[in-house]
Amino acid sequence: MKKETESSVKTASKPKGNKKKTSVKKKNNDVSDTPAITDTQVTCHENEEVTNHAPNRLNSQSVPPSTSECLIADTDNSKKTNQFPIDVLPSGLQEIIREANATLGFPVDYMAGAMLSAMAAVIGNTHHAEAMAGWKEYAILFVALVGCPGVCKSHPLSYVMQPLIDHDAEKAAQFAEALKRYNAAMELPPKERVANGHDLNPIEPRRIRFMMQDVTNEAVHRILSENRRGLILMYDELAGWVKNFNRYSNGSESEFWMSVFNHKVAMSDRKGSQSGVFIRNPFLCVIGTIQPKVLTDLAAGNRNANGFMERILYVFPSDQTKPKWNRSRRMPSFDIAAEWRGILSRLIDIVPKVDSDGEIISEDVPFSSDALDRLYQWQNEQTDRCNADGSDTLTSIASKLEIYAIRFSLLLALSDWACGSEKKMIEVDTVERAIRLAEYFRISASKVQGIISEDALTEMQLSVLSELPDGFTTAEGVAIAGKCGMPERSFKRFLRDRKGVLFILNTHGNYTKL
Repeated sequence: MKKETESSVKTASKPKGNKKKTSVKKKNNDVSDTPAITDTQVTCHENEEVTNHAPNRLNSQSVPPSTSECLIADTDNSKKTNQFPIDVLPSGLQEIIREANATLGFPVDYMAGAMLSAMAAVIGNTHHAEAMAGWKEYAILFVALVGCPGVCKSHPLSYVMQPLIDHDAEKAAQFAEALKRYNAAMELPPKERVANGHDLNPIEPRRIRFMMQDVTNEAVHRILSENRRGLILMYDELAGWVKNFNRYSNGSESEFWMSVFNHKVAMSDRKGSQSGVFIRNPFLCVIGTIQPKVLTDLAAGNRNANGFMERILYVFPSDQTKPKWNRSRRMPSFDIAAEWRGILSRLIDIVPKVDSDGEIISEDVPFSSDALDRLYQWQNEQTDRCNADGSDTLTSIASKLEIYAIRFSLLLALSDWACGSEKKMIEVDTVERAIRLAEYFRISASKVQGIISEDALTEMQLSVLSELPDGFTTAEGVAIAGKCGMPERSFKRFLRDRKGVLFILNTHGNYTKL
């Protein structure tokens, strides 16, 4: 089940002259008219810059969606807004998200994505889920908050992560004091240590934390080895995450992140290291913001061919308009920060068992029999769809989302528990909610791949794409391609390679342009 199909995007020459890329743009600000999977080109307003405005002055663009308004992604070609289905979350989290949106102006999608990441980070290695015997999945998430400049990505991310920052600050102060005592003890001869209130053989303290920011790749390895429960790496600009990838000829950084995603043993032997780093059970989440125009840089090198891009969950709201400040915004009806801190604290306060080597013994969160049946049914349906579509890109996305569906099930079950549920159990309802999350991210991933794919088209391919109508048959497409100088064989290969990204196959020989 874990076999992953690779996809690739070929780098090609950019269009010249006055030719423009084909794009599907919103006609107005009514997000209900925005296609869910069809906006392969995101238009950002010119001269927009991120504004360091006070959070309580931000304006909301829309009323938070009700349960009925949260749409399940499907495979038909009806035009739907891909809204984050916040009703899959426990009611306590929903209330926080909606209140933060109404009073602080934080977009629902970014709040929800950041909260899932924060909860996943503190759960860490304490719990796992098994969809089949011997296959353990942990709540590791790689999340990208995608948005144009000024749409309020960074504020909700910082807000959600504040309890972890406060936790780490407290632990840093404790570490500083412990290190002072340790250094004082080590300065004394062994015979004098006990007499002065120290242990005979003091143990060097470690700094316990949940978060990392602006660290080198070498530091990531070291800090992760010292924090066996797990960590989250946060970037305000996610492009900084990959800027140093493959600095070494052996591609060790890419391999390291592949291992981390799969919760496999990670090793690092670097010049200057005493004995290298060995991490038996690496748990590391990643979250950051990124602009649509930078997505191509994220996919540079081999990262869109080796499955790296499909490992990332893209939180990509359909509404990309810059909000206005609003002095009339109401005050929150409850202490949002305190409520969020309380929920997260219940997860932070979990004390896991450890073995003789100090490794965490994770607790299994079991699937009910009906839940497993539903999960398998969904996976089979997705497999049939992938086999019928024949798209390497869609198959690769689906393969990662199968893994994420298990992780979402685990995460949702534990978030239910943190919000007051009595037992840690993955029921059929939990799986249904996990599937809805997976379908949301399927559409977002397709949108991202559309942006990347269009940026990689040749001038001739762009010309053909611009001339094709929204709906066309293979024969009509061949005729249009011929007028642009593209042979029939090349056009059919173009259709096949971009299926699910730029084109949707409706019925045999009938396509819709995305």
